[in-house]
Amino acid sequence: MASERECFDLTGPLHLTSIDWENVQHRRSVAASLVQGVYVLERDRQEKRLGHQALAPPWWEFFHFKLLRHLVDDADSSIFGAIYEFKPPAAHCNLSLDGSPRYVIAFRGTLTKPGSFSRDIELNLHFLQHGLHRTSRFEIAIQAVRNMVAAVGDSNVWLAGHSLGSAMAMLAGKNMAKTGVFLNSFLFNPPFFSAPVETIKDKKIKHGIRIASSVITAGLTIAMKATQQRGRSDDPFAALSAWSPCLFVNPADHICSEYIGYFEHRKKMEDIGAGAIERLATQNSVGGLFLKAIGRESEPMHLIPSANLTINLTPSRDLKEAHGIHQWWRDDLHLQSKLYNYR
Repeated sequence: MASERECFDLTGPLHLTSIDWENVQHRRSVAASLVQGVYVLERDRQEKRLGHQALAPPWWEFFHFKLLRHLVDDADSSIFGAIYEFKPPAAHCNLSLDGSPRYVIAFRGTLTKPGSFSRDIELNLHFLQHGLHRTSRFEIAIQAVRNMVAAVGDSNVWLAGHSLGSAMAMLAGKNMAKTGVFLNSFLFNPPFFSAPVETIKDKKIKHGIRIASSVITAGLTIAMKATQQRGRSDDPFAALSAWSPCLFVNPADHICSEYIGYFEHRKKMEDIGAGAIERLATQNSVGGLFLKAIGRESEPMHLIPSANLTINLTPSRDLKEAHGIHQWWRDDLHLQSKLYNYR
């Protein structure tokens, strides 16, 4: 039985009959729909829905995209990503396509179905251990990104992902940014591995906890550098600072809501003259420092210097709705956006 959420005609953004690629709401909705297309591609595979029974194609064909190829996990043969090519009809040639992509590489998140669930959970555990970059799924993903950028140029490629898929897209984007390639990226409900401080209602307590955490993290970072005799003064975030991925988070989603406090706290620390402490803290996590201490060189993949952060302030009924991809193509959302640039 197909879920109603898999059917574009029932739950897709049918209101987007004409896309203005310079409209941030339209770009967000299309990117989210293409990610949903990957989810439904995998469900089609699991349910053996072929030909006219397949439910995935409308999720990209409605916006005049063509499925170029699947990205398949070599461990369980599940579809975890897709490469789409934008193929507008001739009738659209007179319309402005400024801001449109030529290709979009999209990654799905975890599916709670037997056909891929165990492998997805394994990948989530790798993320928590800062080891997603060592998995074969990520190797397939980053190779696809590198090949596409080499073939068509970075300005023609978008990245998009949801949940675990946004972690994949973020890691790919960071890898490319380190080489001077900054890809437009749309990351929906990206996981942030941290205690859920953002859920604390008392602002003074919340701010106090964040200050204490920053001081501890910065102190541990300095101590480890001294122990390891690493006298370098370079700032690894500087190379990434020109990359500003679009992050879409919901404050009711504990998986991604910490990004709200992560960026806002950094600004507050700069405002009170504690920017030097925060520059160390914002690049490290206690978990990552622990892994380094036991000899496992690790970079917290969820920490980034710059971002265009969009918060969905529309009330959610439950965690499932707050974390879901479907919220991001609605046209009645109460959104708050802010650009954070690393200095």
